[in-house]
Amino acid sequence: MTPYTIMTEFWEASFQDKQTMWGFEPADSAVNTMELFYKNKIKEILLPGFGYGRNAQIFKDNGIEVTGIEISNTAINLAKKHYGDSVKVHHGSVTDMPFDQTKYDGVFCYALIHLLNTEERKKLINDCFSHLHSGGLMVFIAISTNTPSFGTGTVISKNRYLTPHGVKLYYYDSMSVEEEFGHYGLEGAKEINEPAKNKGNKPSQVCWQIICRKK
Repeated sequence: MTPYTIMTEFWEASFQDKQTMWGFEPADSAVNTMELFYKNKIKEILLPGFGYGRNAQIFKDNGIEVTGIEISNTAINLAKKHYGDSVKVHHGSVTDMPFDQTKYDGVFCYALIHLLNTEERKKLINDCFSHLHSGGLMVFIAISTNTPSFGTGTVISKNRYLTPHGVKLYYYDSMSVEEEFGHYGLEGAKEINEPAKNKGNKPSQVCWQIICRKK
């Protein structure tokens, strides 16, 4: 099977089995990004890895038009049940971007880029940057080498592991953040806890919040 087929089947199975598994409460980093976008008067954004739209509502509630990209048709159908036609979602893999020639004020890419290999990550960053208007912002949330799960599973390459759940994860450190985002208007990068506080007996993940601006 091709990597696209494997990824499609993995996410189809996940969404068919668990449906709206994270609910519709936005991730803490989505709330923080909304505040950043609001301050910068951003009105139209792209969400690669849209899922069923968990993180879309907070942007919509603040008057931002949202377009998504999602590989799972099941997830898109779940989103349609919740949002109707108020959100446009392209069906396909982010590795096949672009799906349109639209320029956006912002891009929010949550917990997606670390699922990709080196070339796919480079392409995603470049494609997202190309979708921005001048002055636009893109925010990536990516898992850190300082998260508790780092080092578990089978080593694929430096900082990349096949987890016991069958997911390939690339863990970012400060050097790889600079290497991959440094040429794309990198304004800041800091480690955050996601969620900000532990919920129940599930520990927070340590992630990078990476902010780039197109000049």
